[in-house]
Amino acid sequence: MKKYSLQFTLLSTQDLGAGNYLLRLVLPLEQGAFPPMAPGQFVQVAVPGGKVLLRRPISICNALPERRELWLLIGRVGRGTSILTSLAEGTTLDLLIPLGSTFTLEGIQRPLLVGGGVGIAPMFFLAQAFHDRGIRPSILLGGRTAAHIVLREELGRLGEVYCTTDNGELGVHGRVTNHEILRAGVFDRIYTCGPRVMMLAVAKIAEQRGIDCEVSLENSMACGIGACLCCVEDLIGQGNTCVCTEGPVFNSRLIKKD
Repeated sequence: MKKYSLQFTLLSTQDLGAGNYLLRLVLPLEQGAFPPMAPGQFVQVAVPGGKVLLRRPISICNALPERRELWLLIGRVGRGTSILTSLAEGTTLDLLIPLGSTFTLEGIQRPLLVGGGVGIAPMFFLAQAFHDRGIRPSILLGGRTAAHIVLREELGRLGEVYCTTDNGELGVHGRVTNHEILRAGVFDRIYTCGPRVMMLAVAKIAEQRGIDCEVSLENSMACGIGACLCCVEDLIGQGNTCVCTEGPVFNSRLIKKD
């Protein structure tokens, strides 16, 4: 898929709570056609102001071509994300887009999407894609508290949402692996994105049940084009592989679990 360097305009920044923000961007008409994007892909965002050298990789949360609109879910965790989530409306953002591989949708009728933290972002885009195909996916979300499970109302319009919280505030008390739907639900594929420990635990259960599983890795990425090699993952049978160019989506059986 062709990659573009485009100047988007910030429409709004919504504080979702627990340090998470939803940025809505629009592509001005003079930038040309809205690029095609698919669930699982990400963008590399240049941080305005010159205080942060490297671009920040951000998963695509949603793309609305008819409105020329792009959604990015950003967790405020460091200097770069703090700047990005504090920008004024109308700010121009330089994006490399779209980057990376995509989730597999063809032939899937009973998907389970499992997300945690900002890993909810690619699950949202994926849920929207299934919804557009007439499929309501099952969606399992985990967080430390209810406030950490963002966009659940919006996701509820796309599929059936189930939740777990570490403190028992919402849904099942515990981690996503404590929810019975993961162990007993009937699915033909499981998709997951979030903290690595969570993804590997989900993948182990999927593999034990004989269900195909795709994971979206969140390795550190400085360039997004395979030049810096800081995102390399040692895959089973493939050796060192650039996550930014060959991933971030991989079959879980390629990921070492230890």
